[in-house]
Amino acid sequence: MAFTLRQIQYFVAVAEQGSVTRAAQNLSISQSSVTEALKELETDLGVELFDRHPRGLTITHNGHQFLRHATKILASVSDARTSFSGKQNELSGKLNIGVTSLVAGYVLSDLLARYRRACPGVEVSAIEDNGGYLEHLLVGGELDVAVMVISNLRDRMALQAEILETSPYRLWLPMGHPLVSADIISVADIAREPLIMLTVDEIEENTGKLLSALGARPHVAFRTRSVEAVRSLVATGAGVALLPDLVYRPWSLEGDRIESRDVSGSLPVVQVGMVWRKGSSLPQAARDFVGIAEALRSGRPR
Repeated sequence: MAFTLRQIQYFVAVAEQGSVTRAAQNLSISQSSVTEALKELETDLGVELFDRHPRGLTITHNGHQFLRHATKILASVSDARTSFSGKQNELSGKLNIGVTSLVAGYVLSDLLARYRRACPGVEVSAIEDNGGYLEHLLVGGELDVAVMVISNLRDRMALQAEILETSPYRLWLPMGHPLVSADIISVADIAREPLIMLTVDEIEENTGKLLSALGARPHVAFRTRSVEAVRSLVATGAGVALLPDLVYRPWSLEGDRIESRDVSGSLPVVQVGMVWRKGSSLPQAARDFVGIAEALRSGRPR
């Protein structure tokens, strides 16, 4: 029996939420329906998509590979529906977007793909830079909207921000690390480990502030602006990393496993959102972009 579109939708929901319970709540269906759909999908594909453990579910390497295909399938279905909706045949113009480096590949890519499918007549121009410079461009009217880390937004008097995603910090560990099996991980435990520091947006600043506030002085083994480098270094045992869950993936480019664990205590969160100049009259292209982002955040079909 071939797998169904519904099974793919349920699989993607579980993969994104990391929990059958949360996926069922978002889909407004029973947990048993989700569980049964996943079992049928795994049977049809002949592979395990998730590892089951007391903490919940962890996507497998096969599951990670199938997720790429599944998201493309759902996007194609959305395109097919949109082609008959009559919504995309009129709008034209230009949209100028700014994006910070941390969110460029984790939030903007999917959002921009959805926007281009919905509004193919709009010419999109995007620039990647640090948050401070993007704020300058927004205030000056050189950008219509920016997708960026807004936790430390500086000019809140001049800018309007809307949260798209809130991502807590978690600890990344290599397979077999002693802390993987620990019931509770404290900041003091992290301070004893070599730390791989990501130096984009406010990540390094937030991590340093957190550890210093709690009296822990980290041993920074490596600083890098590359998330993929962090993944590879952690997976091969060069150190651990404290990063927002937004950028977590369970595999490095080399195919090595990376574990993610909660840390006790009050950790900061990273807020990703859309930002535009207060009081400005957004062009229709920008309003549609904001609307698609809001729909993506809430999980509504569009």
